[in-house]
Amino acid sequence: MAKPDIADLTTDAARAELADLAEQLNTANLDYHKNDAPRISDADFDALKLRNAEIEKRFPDLIRDDSPSKQVGAPVQDGFAKVAHAQRMMSLGNAFTDEDVSDFAQGIRKYLGLSDDTPLAFTAEPKIDGLSLSLRYERGQLVQAATRGDGAIGEGVLANAKTISDIPQIIANAPDILEVRGEVYMSHSDFDILNARQIERGGKTFANPRNAAAGSLRQLDSEITKSRPLKFFAYAWGEVSEPLAQTQYQAIARLKTFGFEINPLTKQFHTTPDLITHYRSIEQQRADLGYDIDGVVYKVDDLSYQSRLGFRATTPRWAIAHKFPAELAWTHLEAIDIQVGRTGALSPVARLTPITVGGVVVSNATLHNEDYIKGRDSSGAPIREGRDIRVGDWVQIYRAGDVIPKIRDVDLNKRPSDSIPFEFPSICPECQSAANREEGDAIRRCSGGLVCPAQAVEKLKHFVSRGAFDIDGLGAKQIEMFYHDEGLSIREPADIFTLKQRDSMQLTKLKNRDGWGAKSADKLFEAIDARRNIGFARVLYALGLRHVGAQSAALIARHYGTWSAFVDAMDEAKDTSSAAWNELLSIDGVGDVMATSLVGAFQNEAERASITRLSSELSIENAEQPDTDSPVAGKIVVFTGTLEKMTRAEAKARAEALGAKVSGSVSAKSDILVAGPGAGSKAKKAADLGVRTMDEDAWLNLIEGL
Repeated sequence: MAKPDIADLTTDAARAELADLAEQLNTANLDYHKNDAPRISDADFDALKLRNAEIEKRFPDLIRDDSPSKQVGAPVQDGFAKVAHAQRMMSLGNAFTDEDVSDFAQGIRKYLGLSDDTPLAFTAEPKIDGLSLSLRYERGQLVQAATRGDGAIGEGVLANAKTISDIPQIIANAPDILEVRGEVYMSHSDFDILNARQIERGGKTFANPRNAAAGSLRQLDSEITKSRPLKFFAYAWGEVSEPLAQTQYQAIARLKTFGFEINPLTKQFHTTPDLITHYRSIEQQRADLGYDIDGVVYKVDDLSYQSRLGFRATTPRWAIAHKFPAELAWTHLEAIDIQVGRTGALSPVARLTPITVGGVVVSNATLHNEDYIKGRDSSGAPIREGRDIRVGDWVQIYRAGDVIPKIRDVDLNKRPSDSIPFEFPSICPECQSAANREEGDAIRRCSGGLVCPAQAVEKLKHFVSRGAFDIDGLGAKQIEMFYHDEGLSIREPADIFTLKQRDSMQLTKLKNRDGWGAKSADKLFEAIDARRNIGFARVLYALGLRHVGAQSAALIARHYGTWSAFVDAMDEAKDTSSAAWNELLSIDGVGDVMATSLVGAFQNEAERASITRLSSELSIENAEQPDTDSPVAGKIVVFTGTLEKMTRAEAKARAEALGAKVSGSVSAKSDILVAGPGAGSKAKKAADLGVRTMDEDAWLNLIEGL
């Protein structure tokens, strides 16, 4: 639900929302900084934090003691020694727009009393998405390492820090006291290797490199940290016994002479437009860096200015993080693969150089269909200003929440000179059958049917899915295994029900195969046998016929009653001028497209034979018949307008259970129109035709107690 404008908030409403925001943000901080398991995206966190700040700005008297605006990081985790930071480790304020950056620079000038023509330099560096770490050296010796913690007290991780090769344990020519600060991170390639190793060992995998780096550094056993490929970039300092330099840029360069890795994209600039240009450049390079960043940090370069500017409660005045949009990222399109689904649809998938978007590593994105690749929508209108998508392109990825990532834009300036348009295949890549596209259809489909292995496997996965046969112990993974098994192959649904018999004739029984045992094999056979008695609607839905969903299957089953009656009707309906065809079309929700799909399946010789072999293995239960004694039995009922006491689906199901036939349109054959608010043209047509019309309350009274 949309939040009210802050200008409209009452004092009580503001107080209540600040309490709610404090709870949400403090929980999120613990999840991110202490547990290394964030449950909300960076974008959602930033939005909550911004709203909290704006409410506090309007209602300063309501600022809470536990306000997120006063918090940095999270408390120390049990099991680690507590380390007090000699100088507080701050977080950074955020900029989200170019205007925010300009306001930051102008605010600096105003605070320092600098005119517009007074030189003011900044450094700009990538904001590494890792875990902040403080390293304390005394007389050149590493003596302390601590995480940021809550900014004042961190976790002592000296033994773990010493296992990171980028962190020197002894440095020469350094001040007697030197506290170096930076970020522990993990590269993309090392992250992939670590997750693969974790899978092999049956261990926990990580959602992204940041979580992997944080979880690896914060291990109570330093041997585990040592086994993890961690890296470190230095970018700041805390307590020092003597100044490192006069400017930020010079001080960072000096840290490099001490043996620390410094980010090579750290640059010095003198104007705001130059900062933003560098930001855009880094944003375009994200996918090629080999590690995660989530923005660019700008810092006033002159250290005497930094000293004058000082700090707010939790952030320095002299620095700000210009964040990348959390749901967007640019990366390289390495390939376009074509996947074949259970209905034969050829679906293009973009294979990408992995990039973290919204806290998730994205390596694939949907390309929808061939028109989308060409830069058109289903109507032929241009999208992305008509720019097509090609292998080798730099593309902008969009991901919001749980939505499947997709390509939002293409950078034509980075398109290779030898780039060629992608040619969508007219031949199925799985079975080499023709891939056709019907007029008015955005999807190209393989014509191979059951001879296409991709379709066969996907159809089988659908067949055993929860809404279909739902056979315990026989899921997608097992279907893949059995499909490619030479001795116990499952190539069509009927094969599932002959599996036990065929297994009895094998030299190597299922119970003796890898991953199986006598108990698990027996349980599978029992689960299969338990599904030999099954309802008509489930069987029809499980066939995976194009356009026939679970609800449609239930309506069709209820209409025909028995499986044999349905099969006979499909045979008769091949003649589209027949009564059987018209009867099929009379079923609510069944149109020409679905009817053609149903009849076509039973006229296709190979598919019909497969269905017959399946039905011979089953005892298909008749569909539950509606109540024929009710006052609406045999009546054609139409629902229109808004129903307020039940959903439209509930109303239809109840009417059908009482023997009524529900239609989507009003005609002279209609018996009852149930009209809610906003009934519109159907109510007028019913009145013109003399169809009995009632409101929802009258309908419920009519069927009350039935």
